[in-house]
Amino acid sequence: MPPHHSPAGPPADPQAWLSNKPIAARERLIVALDVPDIAAAKRLVETLGEAVHFYKLGLELFMTGGVFDLLAWLTAKGKKTFVDLKFFDVPQTVAMAVRQLQGKGAAFATVHGNDAILKAACAEKKDTKILAVTVLTSLDQGDLGDLGFAVDVRRLVLSRARRAIAIGCDGVISSGLEARDLRDELGDKFLIVVPGIRPVQNVDDQKRTVDVEDAFLRGADYIVVGRPIRAAANPARAAADIQRRIAKLFSA
Repeated sequence: MPPHHSPAGPPADPQAWLSNKPIAARERLIVALDVPDIAAAKRLVETLGEAVHFYKLGLELFMTGGVFDLLAWLTAKGKKTFVDLKFFDVPQTVAMAVRQLQGKGAAFATVHGNDAILKAACAEKKDTKILAVTVLTSLDQGDLGDLGFAVDVRRLVLSRARRAIAIGCDGVISSGLEARDLRDELGDKFLIVVPGIRPVQNVDDQKRTVDVEDAFLRGADYIVVGRPIRAAANPARAAADIQRRIAKLFSA
């Protein structure tokens, strides 16, 4: 576990929270396939080529049909996949949903629920790692207040993460803003996947964001990037630039 540091101040070593897990640097970037259909997803994958080795498939794509065929296609191309459906239902239903992923090649799946839901998911995970959602990066403190959560974001993230890890989840989805606190208080024996990465000034619906270097220096194992790559004039070049930034961090 990294030595304790005050959340208000940086550690003496700026790389104190940098992940030391045996993860290939090129796989630490996960690209979100948040596109309208399977054909668009395949076009993006082909466009990105060797610049990207890990992809996230979310709700929009799943609603188009044919996603299990896409999972098989990606696996055949040597890509890793992350099913981001944030399963939230009665425990038995979530368990059966996770069971449906068995043999489909999904490296990660997300669950967004209470202890019973998380336990049910973990009981059926097999080769798929279960990541618990802490607080969506599209929410800020004001949103939590509107939802009736009388607690600050940091405390809520830490509470949910602590419970998820104790239950048997392999890691959490968390904003990079809370990643350092998670590492400082809960150690490094679990995965932190940080979505909402914005390499430039943020102008969309993600509120609690950080950039590439910040996410990893705060303790992330993986980052998820979507629009900054998809919307780039040259997506492959944008992805390759992020990969260079990641490689520089982990080769230092």
